[in-house]
Amino acid sequence: MRKRIASYVMVSLLLVVTIVYSATTGSIKMGFFEFFGALFEQGNSQMEAIRDLRIPRMIVAIFAGAALSVSGVLLQSVMRNPLADAGIIGISSGAAFVQLFIISFFPALFFMTPLFAFMGGAFACFLVFALSWKSGLSPLKLILVGIAINAMFTGLTEAFISFGGSLNVSASSVIGSNLTMRTWSDVSTIATYGTIGLVLAFALYSWCNLLVLQDKTAKSIGFHVARARLLIAAVAVLLAAISVVVAGVISFVGLLVPHIARRLVGYDHKVLIPFTALLGALIILLADTLGRTIVAPLEIPASTLMAIIGGPFLIFLLRKE
Repeated sequence: MRKRIASYVMVSLLLVVTIVYSATTGSIKMGFFEFFGALFEQGNSQMEAIRDLRIPRMIVAIFAGAALSVSGVLLQSVMRNPLADAGIIGISSGAAFVQLFIISFFPALFFMTPLFAFMGGAFACFLVFALSWKSGLSPLKLILVGIAINAMFTGLTEAFISFGGSLNVSASSVIGSNLTMRTWSDVSTIATYGTIGLVLAFALYSWCNLLVLQDKTAKSIGFHVARARLLIAAVAVLLAAISVVVAGVISFVGLLVPHIARRLVGYDHKVLIPFTALLGALIILLADTLGRTIVAPLEIPASTLMAIIGGPFLIFLLRKE
């Protein structure tokens, strides 16, 4: 219990420190007291720039990290596979492809891209389940099928990019994860859908705990396994899809964060899900802040940093399996 409380306190404090550091560091720098003094001040040009450009980016990073991390927890619970991650098994790339298709050919439906991205992610999730199921789910086979599905949707997305310059702008904003130029409209979108997804995920924590049991055991106590899997997977896809719509494709977050979180707070999803959201928010905000400051004025996308860290971590887990 003490370890759980200490972990919550430590991660919360680190998140607050990272938020303050991220808000005051970059092309426009402000001191700690200067920042808080100007926070509610009107007419300060530096503060106006931070309020319009940097703060929306930070909020998007926080929600994207929380959503992708919790999505990973849910997928690993549903698939009983510690290697499941929306970015690895093709859910994010499926959502990105459908989003790009809608933006390119049906721009009038742009406001419905979260819905279409959800449908794309759900279709990719269905393909992974259907193609890897053979008298049960083999962890390694599921990951290999997921990597193939991910490659297929990534290839389709790149084919769209090759169609012409008129599509490149929208394409780069979909498949990349550079969080620059995010607006308060983006914040509204990811905050609305992300909050709904996170609340639903927490509401399903008891079902996630029961999925640890063997199917026969769970059914013997009256638990509807298939319905639980379907609903939990739908929430996981929703969280991954809304992150893709606003922040782009960021892989390995849903793989890396849940594993760290389980070591700190254990396997009870009632504790694990909110802690994973906090830790995911911290890691993506930190990655984005480092990416835009360590080689300034150039930027390293958060997805690139996560791939550098997450790739070796996936290899480690595969060798462990």
